[in-house]
Formats: sequence, structure tokens, C-alpha cells
Amino acid sequence: MIDLYTWPTPNGHKIHILLEECGLPYRVHAVNIGQGDQFKPSFLKISPNNKIPALVDSDGPDGQPISLFESGAILLYLAAKTGRFLPASDRAKYDVLQWLMFQMGGLGPMLGQAHHFRIYAPEKIDYAVQRYTNEAKRLYGVLDKQLKSQDWIAGGDYSIADMAIFPWLRSWQNQGIDWADYPRLKAWFDRIAERPAVQKAVLVLADARKPLLDDKAKQTLFGSAQYKKR
Repeated sequence: MIDLYTWPTPNGHKIHILLEECGLPYRVHAVNIGQGDQFKPSFLKISPNNKIPALVDSDGPDGQPISLFESGAILLYLAAKTGRFLPASDRAKYDVLQWLMFQMGGLGPMLGQAHHFRIYAPEKIDYAVQRYTNEAKRLYGVLDKQLKSQDWIAGGDYSIADMAIFPWLRSWQNQGIDWADYPRLKAWFDRIAERPAVQKAVLVLADARKPLLDDKAKQTLFGSAQYKKR
């Protein structure tokens, strides 16, 4: 059995999607990041960077339990465990991996900053809003161009690269994006959104997440609580 410690955010959704696509049984453990669950000692034991998601697989590579944090590492682990959504050939595999790294190192952080400064920042900083909105648009353009002659982000098949990128684009409005500017990417987005496993995955804990309105939750996510030594 796989125990998944998660919350309905883009990084959590990545893992929900792969687990549902593979049909793997898993137990969901809610880590309410607005209430500070990510700072509990029990969670820090498996996720020392106090970020979701984290995973414990009772049937690890050597038959012993294994725990993992970082969504990209978890995607790679589950793809290897099941032999699905990551090609076997070196050339195709590295094509998927480079786009997974694109999401981890660029798309996710930059869209997160766009979202933060456009929606959550306590003061409106025009420079930051413009900088990260423009970068969001640039990255959407990179993806739209990548889909010029293929249906999926990496080569000819749906892969963990698509699963990693898709959840980050679900908040396109908050990132200042107009889908009309990215028609190929919008078609790709719609194809993934129509997949039954994806529809099921994005509902995991969806009822538990509330709008981030109160100051205490904002302080937990963005304030001094993040920087306390533990």
C-alpha cells in the first residue's frame, strides 16, 4: 500500500494523477498547509523541506518501505515501479526527463511567483506583477511551440512530463493568461482534462481546500512560520 501525504495543489495533483492513471491503491493523508500541518515533526520525518507531497511505499524496491519527498522524484519512482509513462529507450526517456525538469525548475516556480504577486502579496508591486506575468506568458509560449507538430509535450506519448505540467496550468486566469494566445496548448490542456483518471485525481481532497482568506493561513504559508528553525 502507498501512503500519500498531500494537499490539493499543483504539486499534489501531479502525484494524484499518476496514481490514478496507473490504478495503484493508495491512502490519502491530508496535510493542510494553511493550518501548518507541514511543520509537524511526523511529517518532517518524511519531508524535511516541509513541502507536500510526500509518499511512503510499504513495498519499496528491495521489498522494504521507502519514503520520498519532492514531486518530481515521486513521479520518477512511480513510473519506474509500474513501468508506465516513462519510455524505456534512452532517447525518448531523456526527452521526457528534460521536460519534467523544465516544469520543476522553471514552470512551477515562475507560475507560483506570478500567482503570488498577482493574488496574495500584501502590497501591489507592479514590477513583480509585470515580471512574473511576462515570464508566465513566455513559458506558455514555449509549451505552445513545443506542441506545434505533436500531441504531447515529450514525443509521441502521454507521459509524466504532461502530468507534471498540466496541474500548474489549471490556474491560468490567476497567472494573467489568455488561452486565445496559445491554441495548441489549450487543445493539449483539454485533452488531459478529459481523461477519467485526471478528473478523479483533481477531486482528491478538493472539498477540504478553502479559499486563502484569513491572515493566519497567509502567515503560515508566506510569513515567518516558513522560516522558523525546526
